[in-house]
Amino acid sequence: MGNPEDARIPEGAQVPEGAVRPEEQRLGPVLRRRDQVQPGTTDQRLLDTEGDSEWVHTDPWRVMRIQSEFVEGFGALAELPSAISVFGSARTPADSPEYEAGVALGRALVEAGFAVITGGGPGAMEAANKGAREANGVSVGLGIELPYESGLNPHVDIGVNFRYFFVRKTMFVKYAQGFVVLPGGLGTLDELFEALTLVQTGKVTRFPIVLFGTAYWGGLVDWLRDTVVAQAKASQKDLLLFHVTDDVEEAVMLVTKEVGR
Repeated sequence: MGNPEDARIPEGAQVPEGAVRPEEQRLGPVLRRRDQVQPGTTDQRLLDTEGDSEWVHTDPWRVMRIQSEFVEGFGALAELPSAISVFGSARTPADSPEYEAGVALGRALVEAGFAVITGGGPGAMEAANKGAREANGVSVGLGIELPYESGLNPHVDIGVNFRYFFVRKTMFVKYAQGFVVLPGGLGTLDELFEALTLVQTGKVTRFPIVLFGTAYWGGLVDWLRDTVVAQAKASQKDLLLFHVTDDVEEAVMLVTKEVGR
């Protein structure tokens, strides 16, 4: 059995006087024996307000936060109608042709029967949300915690803020039937290439991707064709995974046609 003194519950635990540590302990599905037996009960540890708070920064706790973000996102977006995710730069000026195109695009997508999902920020995202709201459609913003984040734009009707980029990305794909990509920076490119990879590898099907702005995206398309495909890093058919246009009506027609609307 070992030394009875070693079996005593450590000092500070709230237990009857003279109690000793049991040789065997069952905690739900977990069995602990000998020196692995823990003092107190699960409820005690839950309700005890004192002690080290470093546990909130551990990986197991982060897993729970990640899980909660998925649950909140799924719950908020599960009843959305068919939707299109619109990406673009947060730095697009409100008086620019790109902003006007974003407003027209958001409006046209709603008129075609879609909800509009954006990253919820300013610039091109705000433009698409504005167009959707003005057309009395469902305007969704999926924000992200950033050091310089300005919050969700005022044209968002359903907004969800995320801590983790990968959770947010899942929502963009899971609840949209396609992407329209306005001119944007590194974040926009990240979202674009993730979508292309998901379609290329068959992780998602019937998922149209439209790049809006031939002058802006032309150099990227040329590089993909003349360098990536030319050096056999991708196949010629991969260039068919997306469309490029300058016309709002054509962009809407492309996503509508590919999703069978």
